[in-house]
Amino acid sequence: MLRPDCAGQLSMMDSVKRSAVTPSENRMSHTLAKVLHIRAVTGIAPDDGILNTKYHGKIKKDQMKSSLITSFNYELEELKDRVVKEAFLAKLFAGISSVKAAYAQLQFAQYPYDADGIQSADQTVVSELNNLSQLKQSYSKKQLNKMSPDINLPLTEIQEQTSQLKTYEISSKKLKSQIKSKDSELTFLKHKLAEASKNNKLLEKRLISVEQSIIPKSIPPSSLNPSHFISYSRQALKSVQAFTRLLINEMECARWDLDAAASLVEPGISFWTPNHKSFAFESFVCREMFDGFNYLDFCTPESLLELKDCPTRHLDRFIKTRSVKLVDCLAWKPRSNFVTFFRIKYLKLINPKMEEHLFGDMDQGNLVNSAKIPETPFLLAFSEMVKHIWLLHYLALSFDPKVSIFQAKKGCRFSEVYMESLNDEVFLLPDGLLETDPRVGFTVFPGFKISKTIIQCHVYLC
Repeated sequence: MLRPDCAGQLSMMDSVKRSAVTPSENRMSHTLAKVLHIRAVTGIAPDDGILNTKYHGKIKKDQMKSSLITSFNYELEELKDRVVKEAFLAKLFAGISSVKAAYAQLQFAQYPYDADGIQSADQTVVSELNNLSQLKQSYSKKQLNKMSPDINLPLTEIQEQTSQLKTYEISSKKLKSQIKSKDSELTFLKHKLAEASKNNKLLEKRLISVEQSIIPKSIPPSSLNPSHFISYSRQALKSVQAFTRLLINEMECARWDLDAAASLVEPGISFWTPNHKSFAFESFVCREMFDGFNYLDFCTPESLLELKDCPTRHLDRFIKTRSVKLVDCLAWKPRSNFVTFFRIKYLKLINPKMEEHLFGDMDQGNLVNSAKIPETPFLLAFSEMVKHIWLLHYLALSFDPKVSIFQAKKGCRFSEVYMESLNDEVFLLPDGLLETDPRVGFTVFPGFKISKTIIQCHVYLC
């Protein structure tokens, strides 16, 4: 056992030894401790420096397992999010389909008026709109229901299909109701058409009686006067105007350029208003229809000599023809004068190329050639015009001396004795605006001379 003074001496010696260690020795010990720590972490044994593969493999396997778990969790969350979004969209479209079906039901209940149906449909619309509003709020606040999306998706798809089916059923009911309404309207219109046809027949009989009262059956040609001819010339003019209006309508439906067509019929004419273009087409119709008016049956000058001194025979033909219906006139012999006149005038007015452009085919022309006239407004108007001009022609031949036809030449001065202006605007212009007196642009409807009586021709001035 050491004595106390010996123990003190030993402690002093240890302290002296510690103070005698150099700084380089301290750095070496620190480096050695650092290396030993690195070996412990990396798996290198402090005794031989060999790689500890078992420890390293375990660390690597743990890292891969952790990475796979993380990736799997991420993909799972992404899949869940996608399914939730699909469910949300399906629910959204199902709600829209429900609103559409309810609105269709609301419209259907309005006509015929159904108060209970309107109230029920209105409540359904409000309820479905509230559901859509709640769905919007859930989406905005990111509070979409993530519970059982695999169950919600089929249910919402079934709801959407059910709503669409309901919409189709309502549309079907609405169409059936419209068909029923149209059938009722058609029945009503058929009844009105039957009444109108009956009234037309009565008017036709009255018109025939009026015509016969104007020119009785037993009147001799010497008793005819200009008033008889003026009455029938007005009817012929009205028939020409009615046919011209239909011709212009057909051109418009076929999208013809009416300005170019009017310029082709009457070149170099400046019309005062766009509506005046109709006068050009009317002049074309009159020019073709009255061509050969002074000749018997609109044929050659020699044919007039055959019955030159037979006004009574012409009047008999006039009286006979005016009492016959148009259909019966066309049912005469195919080579009769009237049927020939009918065909020739149609081909002059509506040639095959023009007919194809207007109607898309030449069926009407073929029917005219076979003297079978379909009941179309266009051909009926043409047939009426043909008959009126045919009657006017035979009435003109019944006078003694016979009626002559005339027209004003383009560019001649206007004469109130022989002409009637269709555009009086030219006379309303202030003095000095016209360099010369009004001139005739073209004749629209021809004039007639009955002995000393003049029936004015209609002219367009420029």
